[in-house]
Amino acid sequence: MLIDVKLSKGLVELARACATVQQRSVSEQIEHWARTGKIVEDNPDLPFSLIRDILVADQEAASGTYSFTDQRTGG
Repeated sequence: MLIDVKLSKGLVELARACATVQQRSVSEQIEHWARTGKIVEDNPDLPFSLIRDILVADQEAASGTYSFTDQRTGG
């Protein structure tokens, strides 16, 4: 279901810049932020870095691509 939502020009421009880097549309970027914000609010005891890593792992699993790094060496 699509609906119209009024957003500030500043937010849309910020979303546009981030969307380009993340290879998302502006709508997809704002939806990503909304989903992430909800997860953060629903899990106040988890650090954001852990939440981000879980979301990345979910995306990798869905696409079938994995990026393994050694957290001790950064590579």
